[in-house]
Amino acid sequence: NLAAPASGRIMSGGVDSSALYPPKKFFGAARNIEDGGSLTILATALIETGSRMDEVIFEEFKGTGNWELRLRREFADKRIFPAIDVDASSTRREELLMARDELAIVWKLRRLLSGLDGQQGLELILGKLKKTQNNVEFLMEINKTMPGGASNGEN
Repeated sequence: NLAAPASGRIMSGGVDSSALYPPKKFFGAARNIEDGGSLTILATALIETGSRMDEVIFEEFKGTGNWELRLRREFADKRIFPAIDVDASSTRREELLMARDELAIVWKLRRLLSGLDGQQGLELILGKLKKTQNNVEFLMEINKTMPGGASNGEN
């Protein structure tokens, strides 16, 4: 709030809307590279702090990202690494990153994970990753063990 001239428009949480303009402009630079280049910008946000201002800032920037990786403090406290909330982490437009058959398995996996406790989901993923050499093997292993997968005579 102190780094930008006041606009007079105060958002909930006490954040002046003009204070968010410089970082929004910076994040927008990733999409506006001359001659169609690419720029990767990483940003972090500490959330669930109990501060309304933190939540407002996070929600304001959440829509600008292409990928969201959520970490869970309780997993780190239990020494489960990486402490990723696999159900809440995702990328936009994942259909551009993988083949249609791989995407179908990923969507099945997401549905399965949404029904599990967060720690169970992470442990499932980590266990399968340890047993496979690459992404294709991982997805094939996941597909075999899921309801509606290859081991059930479907697919």
